[in-house]
Amino acid sequence: MTAVEGRMLIRRPPDIRSSEITAESVYRRRRAVLKALALSPLALAGCGRGAESQAGQAANAGAPLEVARRGAYVVGDPPTDYDAATHYNNYYEFGTAKDDPAKNSGRFRPQPWSVEIAGEAEVTGRFALEDLLRPHPLEERVYRMRCVEAWSMVIPWVGFPLGDLLKRFRPTSKAKYVAFTTVARPDEMPGLAYPVLDWPYREGLRIDEAMHPLTILTVGLFGRTLPNQNGAPLRLVVPWKYGFKGIKSIVRIAFTERQPVTAWNRAAPDEYGFYANVNPAVDHPRWSQATERRITGAGFGLFGNRIATLPFNGYAEQVASLYAGMDLRRYY
Repeated sequence: MTAVEGRMLIRRPPDIRSSEITAESVYRRRRAVLKALALSPLALAGCGRGAESQAGQAANAGAPLEVARRGAYVVGDPPTDYDAATHYNNYYEFGTAKDDPAKNSGRFRPQPWSVEIAGEAEVTGRFALEDLLRPHPLEERVYRMRCVEAWSMVIPWVGFPLGDLLKRFRPTSKAKYVAFTTVARPDEMPGLAYPVLDWPYREGLRIDEAMHPLTILTVGLFGRTLPNQNGAPLRLVVPWKYGFKGIKSIVRIAFTERQPVTAWNRAAPDEYGFYANVNPAVDHPRWSQATERRITGAGFGLFGNRIATLPFNGYAEQVASLYAGMDLRRYY
């Protein structure tokens, strides 16, 4: 894959290796994702003030996706219901209350979409969402998700391993980290008017974390495209970390040699560490992280079941080796 001035080059068949040719079944699934995004009420929501109520309702309904397979690492916990997962959210670009993202994201338009690939890699440029999805088959993974505010959900995400995508850009030996940036559109994201954070929202991972097979890029949940309030059209999911690491509506991915500045770590470094691994032994300065409210359905945050928090959110067997020898109280 190559890019010149942000546009894809079309190569003649003799120049294309057989391994680079997308299978027809994968191509059709990829086209189905783009069609679902384009035809979803998300993209068709009105933009006038008289349409805000209707647009807000549309932001809660994703279009059906064709899922290729049920992915690995699926947990057996009962999933949170769709209504709770799409109405109890943190997405400060649309407001700081948990119901603000669902109410205020109807104006946001997730299509057309492109992502800039930059930094320490052999292949860089701006790529359409369609090209990023090629040739990755979508899979469903049911993950535990833990918020730093001590509540949690279980969500069936639809996506593919981030590492599979990153390898396509051939990061160099200087690429030690991967930095992500969220879109910033003040006309569509009313929360940007308030200096809660230094906008746009930024996050980052160490490259071995980004390449871990548990880390996925997500285009849907519950078999449907992502609603606006859940990070449409493309978000990150890292299930062993607190939820603020799961950056939404990604428009830039950069390979860096140095640890990138991240939004919450910059705003409050004593509360939000760069690593943000779920650790019940390290409390937030204002509350304990030893337990969490598992939100399953009706009542959302008010009536969640209180359960014990697990180290690495229950994924220690898969990821603890990434941090061997590190002081997890210091590198929180």
